[in-house]
Amino acid sequence: MRSCLRRYIFIAAFFIVLGFFLQEDEEENTEGRVSVEIWTSASALTPVCPQKHKKTVVRQMVREQFNSEVKNHLEAFKEMQKTPPGLQQASYKLLAGAPPPEKKLLTVGISSIQHPHRSHLLDTLHSLFQATSDPELAHIIVLVHLSDPDPERLHRAAANISGPFAPHLESRRLLVVSGLLGDSPLPRPLTPSQSSPCEALRSRQREGQALLMNFASELSEYFLLLEDNTRCAPRFVSAIYWTLAAWRELRWVVLEFSSLGSGQVLHSRDLSRFTSFCLLFPEDAPTHLLLSKFRLLLAQTVPIRFGVSLFHHMGNRSQLEDACFPVEEDRVFGEADNPAAVVRTDMLSLLHIGPQYAYVLNEEYYSTLDPVEGNHLTVILDSPQRVIRVAVLTGTLEQGLYRLHQGQVLLGSEPLGDSWGCARYTLLGPLVGGNLDQRVFYEEGAVEQLSCIQLLVLESQESWLLIKQIKVWTESEEEEES
Repeated sequence: MRSCLRRYIFIAAFFIVLGFFLQEDEEENTEGRVSVEIWTSASALTPVCPQKHKKTVVRQMVREQFNSEVKNHLEAFKEMQKTPPGLQQASYKLLAGAPPPEKKLLTVGISSIQHPHRSHLLDTLHSLFQATSDPELAHIIVLVHLSDPDPERLHRAAANISGPFAPHLESRRLLVVSGLLGDSPLPRPLTPSQSSPCEALRSRQREGQALLMNFASELSEYFLLLEDNTRCAPRFVSAIYWTLAAWRELRWVVLEFSSLGSGQVLHSRDLSRFTSFCLLFPEDAPTHLLLSKFRLLLAQTVPIRFGVSLFHHMGNRSQLEDACFPVEEDRVFGEADNPAAVVRTDMLSLLHIGPQYAYVLNEEYYSTLDPVEGNHLTVILDSPQRVIRVAVLTGTLEQGLYRLHQGQVLLGSEPLGDSWGCARYTLLGPLVGGNLDQRVFYEEGAVEQLSCIQLLVLESQESWLLIKQIKVWTESEEEEES
């Protein structure tokens, strides 16, 4: 009964806070806002309770306690938007290194807590710096936050970092800190005697990550969250740099470069609000799940996740960590299956090579000359499909010539008659370096099928354009259930 009550209060509080956020960001969201339907009926807010015979009693208790509980949470949250109490009074120790003299493009943030078994923090740092070139290092600062109640272990961990990474510390590319929350009326992280092992572990993780993000908020324009057991792909900084450049004029809250619980990029300006939100519910969910709720508050209704993961887990986790932090495994995609479709374009076709060549899964390609703003190439599927990934490749593979300089990929539904396209389109994403490879997600309650995939030219260019390939991955209902 108590669990049902807590779930009811959390869900209701979530939607009230959602309204507060959307009202606060109304001016920001005027252009490009994705509409969100919020069901506020009693049936939608009330979770199913297993003790059916106690449902009436629970509802009576909720009516008596709900208003005061939500009011307290909402007032506390509004106050945190001005001066987050626990974080404003947080105290930090510089364990190694010093802050950079100028603001960077990207902070790579790693929070490390005491693990039941060995830590992979040093392995993570080795992987990070080995995957990053000297020119890339000029644009980032690596921030490590260590959490340990034992001062001796804390300084020993800092010393273990100082040895092998001394050049990065001296050049102010690496900074190691430890922090403590100040006095706050908000719920504090639970101790093992007050909670289950999972709740205590999640609470320590969330406090560490909140302190990490709070310290990082003024270091750079963007923030990348990594776990302390992460293997980094080579030149991941360049991949993130060009992706951020392509998304700069578009509205987004979180960009996901991995399907794991790390690899998310946020604007640094949002870190204060997110850490405040985390501290409001310290024991309810892991940070990456709260991050998904946070993007909903700011009107990003579906994840933005790229098709190729830049980050992977390393080492083995303890049984407790596996139980407390279940993560989505990296999905292994087979070859694209490109369902039957008609391809139409308003660009000039040359040499009797039609637009269908861009959709056939072979070495053929579609070429055109001098595309202009507003031109499109649209794949119209013979029947609606549950598309789960889309890749668009333009230009030559070797030198990157004849690629589309400015373009977007749109997803369409509500097909028009005679294979002329779709009545409704939503943005999947912009091309990055002439290419796109993204996962496709659907809003909750929406029809999870697409009928069109459109490549749109955003800027005229006086050159050849090669549309090398459009790849589509689909999933049947049976595969989704399995």
